[in-house]
Amino acid sequence: MKAYYDQRAPEYDDWWVGRGRFADRIRPGWNDELRRLENVVAELPPRRTLDVACGTGFLTRHLRGETVGLDASAGMLELAREQAPSAEFVRGDALALPFGDGTFDRVFASYFYCHLERNERARFLAEARRVAPELVIVASVHRDDDPFDRWEERTLNDGSTWTVYKRVFTGNGLAAELGGDIVFEGSWFVVVRA
Repeated sequence: MKAYYDQRAPEYDDWWVGRGRFADRIRPGWNDELRRLENVVAELPPRRTLDVACGTGFLTRHLRGETVGLDASAGMLELAREQAPSAEFVRGDALALPFGDGTFDRVFASYFYCHLERNERARFLAEARRVAPELVIVASVHRDDDPFDRWEERTLNDGSTWTVYKRVFTGNGLAAELGGDIVFEGSWFVVVRA
C-alpha cells in the first residue's frame, strides 16, 4: 500500500479538488461540502493531535493546536510539509505508532480507517487508544447502491493500476463501530469523534 501512495502522492489532491482525472466527475454539492468539512476540522478544539496517514496534509493544515502528521509514504510527507508547514511530520507505521502511551490528546485520521481490513482495524484502534484518549475519523458516506466494503481497481496518471480495499459508512454505523458520536454527516463525508 505504501508504494501505491508514494506513486499517487503528486496527484492525490486532484481527488479532493476535482482536477485532472477527477475534473469530469459528477459530484453534486461536493465543493460546498468539502468547505464544510474543512470548517468542521478547523472547529475541533485545539489539542496535541496526531494525524495518522496524513497524506499530503490536505486536512492536516486545518487542525488547530500542536499537530504531528504521520504517514508511511515519503512522497506524501514531502507534500504535507509544504501544505502544513506549522506541523511536524514523521514517517511511520499507523498500525505500530512510534509514540509512547498518552503522547497525544487526539488521534485524527482522514480516509485511512476506510482502507483497513478487520484485523488491521483492531490493531489501529488499539494503537490510537494507546497514544490518545480521543479519536476523530473522517470517512466516505455510503451512497446509493454502493456496497459497504469492496475491492476497487484504481488507475493512476501513469497508467498503473492498483487494487485497494475500501469501506463506506453511514454516520450511525461508524459512530456505533467506534463507540462515538457523529460530528458531521453530509452527502459525501462523515466525521465521528470517539
